Amino acid sequence: MKKYLSAILVSMFIFSLSTSFVFAQTEIQKTREVAKQKMEALKEGFKKEKDQIKAKIKELRISGREQALEKFDNKIAKIEELKNKVNEKIVKFEAKKIDTTSAKTFIATAETKLTEAKTKVAEANTLLSGSANQLTAESKAKLRTLAQDAQTLIVEARLALGNAVKSLKDSIKIPTKTEAVQ
Repeated sequence: MKKYLSAILVSMFIFSLSTSFVFAQTEIQKTREVAKQKMEALKEGFKKEKDQIKAKIKELRISGREQALEKFDNKIAKIEELKNKVNEKIVKFEAKKIDTTSAKTFIATAETKLTEAKTKVAEANTLLSGSANQLTAESKAKLRTLAQDAQTLIVEARLALGNAVKSLKDSIKIPTKTEAVQ
């Protein structure tokens, strides 16, 4: 009977260990599932944060593009204002019968440079408004050349207007010198 009693005790001990082992494994599985759910919730939170960050990046990208185009538009508007002022002076000088042909040629070159600059800015605008995503390397290179071309055209138009003003000043000085000689 001692043999049976010890066998029963050993089997009860093993059964209790196995049930506690099974119980421990089910607890581990439950904690793993809870941990997996928490990880999934964290992943979704990160995705939402990533989406918000991506949206903010796209918004900043679009506003930066708009600012760049506005800078060109403002420069072109300032040059056109200057051109209009010079045209008004030309009209006044023509009324006084002062030679303004050289100033008119400079104004004409400035106008052509301005129209070319406007077309370059319009091309850049269509390129930038194509998508809110990041530009490809080819698009970036094209945009860079368009911006540089527009900038040089604006500078050349401004220089042509400066030359027109200089020629108007010179045409005013010439008659006064001839009048002083007579």
